[in-house]
Amino acid sequence: MPLNLQHQYSKSRRYSPGMTLLEVLVALFIFALTGTAIMKAASDHLVGVGQIEDITIATWVANNRLTQLHIDTTWPVKNNQKGEQEMARRKWYWQQRVIKTSDLDMVQVEVSVGLDPQYKGTVTSVKTFIAKQIKS
Repeated sequence: MPLNLQHQYSKSRRYSPGMTLLEVLVALFIFALTGTAIMKAASDHLVGVGQIEDITIATWVANNRLTQLHIDTTWPVKNNQKGEQEMARRKWYWQQRVIKTSDLDMVQVEVSVGLDPQYKGTVTSVKTFIAKQIKS
């Protein structure tokens, strides 16, 4: 092998294999940023799923209470009633508020549901109208 060719071969071999420390650090930094973004997105997704689950179950509790009010024939509907119901292995606290309407034989009822026994926070609130049943 001629000396000139051997010199070029050894020179190119010296600089070409592998990556430099700077390239490795930049690659690790990019992977770290990507991993952090993926973990944040996954965490936000799980929080959102939990909130949707709470709202869904609280809506079921409110709808159960409103159904009881529709079945009950007592008039007028009592205001400021409070209660609790166990659903999905948790205790839910509801309170109802009756709002008068322009029709004396109809009221609006709002049921708020939350997880706090002191009724300080609500997860959801559902409204409906209840009319006085006519006796035949």
